[in-house]
Amino acid sequence: MDKTAIPLAQRFRGYLPIIVDIETAGFNSKKNALLEIAAVIVELNSDNELAITERYTTHVIPFKNSELDPAALKFNGIDPYHPFRMAIDEKDALDMLFKPIKHAVKRNDCTRAILVGHNPAFDIAFLNAAIQRTQIKRSPFHPFSTFDTATLGGLAYKQTVLAKIAQVAGLEWDNEKAHSALYDAEKTAELFCLIVNRWNRLELLDQ
Repeated sequence: MDKTAIPLAQRFRGYLPIIVDIETAGFNSKKNALLEIAAVIVELNSDNELAITERYTTHVIPFKNSELDPAALKFNGIDPYHPFRMAIDEKDALDMLFKPIKHAVKRNDCTRAILVGHNPAFDIAFLNAAIQRTQIKRSPFHPFSTFDTATLGGLAYKQTVLAKIAQVAGLEWDNEKAHSALYDAEKTAELFCLIVNRWNRLELLDQ
């Protein structure tokens, strides 16, 4: 982060927005495997605009006795046991992501992170299930509060599908890269920053 950047503590009631996207082997967070997770950190730059500062992603080994829905795997194109996935255990994956997130929370004088996602109920459910399975005691995330870019997109751009919002908002979108956790997280982060910065400019005009 730019040393002249402004901490985010006062902007979101002490929460630091962290954009998360999770790819899975189904819709049941208790039974279906978490296969890929990405987190994108956003912070205020020296122009007082929200911008992406860090990106993290990893493939995840299906947890023991997890279920793999063939329809879900066909949709996201993931082969859970492909030798070049370089997947790691769930706990190692969460530890790897949580460490820089905790650092970002601290340097922005925030109390904890808040998950930002596109229809984030899905992502927070799988994240919380993985946290419970791995017995991680201190998650940086609020356990249930989230920011939803589907809702924000509907408000700002009259669309709720991520690809359609991106198109209306003037963001680049590549269907071939979609459903990669990192790509979707980055696009969601770009959209979130765009909406927040747009709102901030409108607030300034009203003053």
